[in-house]
Amino acid sequence: MVFRADEAARIGYEQVENYLLPRSREVSEADRAHSKKALLEIANKLGPVIDSYPTWHPLVTHHDSQHPTTTPSDQCGYKGLDHTRFFANGFITCPYGDGQKIIDSVRELPPQHAATITARILDLKLYNPNATPVLVECIWKKPLEANGMIPLSTAIPLILEKEVPCWEWAQVAETWESMRHYLLGSPHGSRSSLFVSQETGQAIKKVWNELINTGMFGPIKER
Repeated sequence: MVFRADEAARIGYEQVENYLLPRSREVSEADRAHSKKALLEIANKLGPVIDSYPTWHPLVTHHDSQHPTTTPSDQCGYKGLDHTRFFANGFITCPYGDGQKIIDSVRELPPQHAATITARILDLKLYNPNATPVLVECIWKKPLEANGMIPLSTAIPLILEKEVPCWEWAQVAETWESMRHYLLGSPHGSRSSLFVSQETGQAIKKVWNELINTGMFGPIKER
């Protein structure tokens, strides 16, 4: 199936709006309309709704490479997440309680070269009137491309930083087909996703193939 980024982004936003906008009678129509407008503004700022991040993305990169994770969780440093939906450059989570565990865990994340991760409570009614929406945002230190995609000059150093150390324990080299989900994020096509363009994805594929062909990770795994 051909990957259509615009269609994937549209469907993703519709699903997030349907999930996060409360329909409880405890929420007035005015509050719901305000939350709907604010949610759209957040989406316009953070980029399209996604299913998972590349393993090298600053929002999930603090994980054990032997057990990679592609969505924010306690495996990559976050505490207290609940009822969470993801965007290309941030996510909204709606725990019951005051959300302070999330704020504190974000503050405790190790510093990164490529981005700053921030967290703040949103004065909105999202998911449930008794939940506390928290916005966690990835603020890139280098500009994104005009279309909001991550440039190759940022993606490649992050990929190398995350993947090259795996040579110390890897026994086989995973092919591009098995690594696309981890290197492109999802949804994705054969060489592009909602994070990287076709040109960047093709370059990432080329770099990955060069790496595995060195033999540094061991023999290429046959499917």
